[in-house]
Amino acid sequence: MKEIKAIIDGYDHLDKNTTQAALATVVRVEGSSYRRTGARMLVMSDGVWIGGISGGCLEGDALKRARLAIAKASPSKITYDTTTDDEHQIGVGLGCNGIIDVLFTPLDFTDSTNPVEVLKRCMNERRQTHVLLTITGLKGNWPTVSEGDVIRYTDSTSLTVLENRAIQSQLDEKIQARMAKGVSAPYRFEGPDGEVLEAFIEILAPETHLVLWGHQYDVYPLTRLVREMGWRITVVANPLKVNKRIAAMVDEIVQPENFTDILFDAHTAIVLMSHDYKTDKQNLPKVLATNAPYIGMLGPRVRSERIWAELAEEGNPIADEDFPRIHAPVGLDIGAVSPEEIALSLAAEIRASFSNRDGSYLRLRQSTIHVRE
Repeated sequence: MKEIKAIIDGYDHLDKNTTQAALATVVRVEGSSYRRTGARMLVMSDGVWIGGISGGCLEGDALKRARLAIAKASPSKITYDTTTDDEHQIGVGLGCNGIIDVLFTPLDFTDSTNPVEVLKRCMNERRQTHVLLTITGLKGNWPTVSEGDVIRYTDSTSLTVLENRAIQSQLDEKIQARMAKGVSAPYRFEGPDGEVLEAFIEILAPETHLVLWGHQYDVYPLTRLVREMGWRITVVANPLKVNKRIAAMVDEIVQPENFTDILFDAHTAIVLMSHDYKTDKQNLPKVLATNAPYIGMLGPRVRSERIWAELAEEGNPIADEDFPRIHAPVGLDIGAVSPEEIALSLAAEIRASFSNRDGSYLRLRQSTIHVRE
């Protein structure tokens, strides 16, 4: 999400009278790759680019391909194969052992449906998961769509622009499956008359939203870290007590009495870090009343267990189904000591939790780093 926002910002600040641009998008990955599908790179005609489609090994060639697409005013899909021993193939020798399809789409600044404009509209709306359909290949008669087009899917009627009921039905079925899994994927569809449509179905979830209830010093290294990762940050505290450096980095500061005004969703993590026992005890039932899937409690286990016990004695026990959401002590066991290391531990656990990972060593993982289908 941070990359998309950076691309939009770069696009908005282009001198569109003197500079042209193209968008490079990773639309298919087979095997290993540093970046996954959905990675993007905005390339300007003056050689400047924003974002990336690899760890740096493909960007040089991608710059040439993007500028060629700009010159031809036509999109193109290029396959980078790092599985072969062909010394002339870009990316060989990197050891990635994967195949990557990248779509290069020249941007028409007068077209309100160009890929970046579509992304802008998604980002300008309140937090929600968007479904985007990027057309990566066509064969046959397709008078209403072109390669490189991006269709924003809201329901099956969004696909009527294709004017092909057979493929619309197949596509809608796959979109529903992707939405259920929350994972993007490329597909190839064939119609009864030999027509073919290749498309990248992208599930674009909102950025992780970190809600920090507290204003002490340790909020600063945590906000600084997650801001670099592109997360949204809300601090719940009296604005007058929030350090100016923290206030400058967060998206919003909310008064404690207005806590319920915050928009919580499946991508929200809440951490109680007031460093005050009574305050955290008072706030725990409030955060459990939200639908946030992750609730962290700073401090030792015995402190949290005491809070739970006292709430139960007072007739306000924590429901059994809520305990899996509570992470106490918060963070991964990395031996963190300083506020900065504790911030790293905490952020890593939130990322692992939202990815359904256990946060252990990758060398112990029995399957591939990234899920393959």
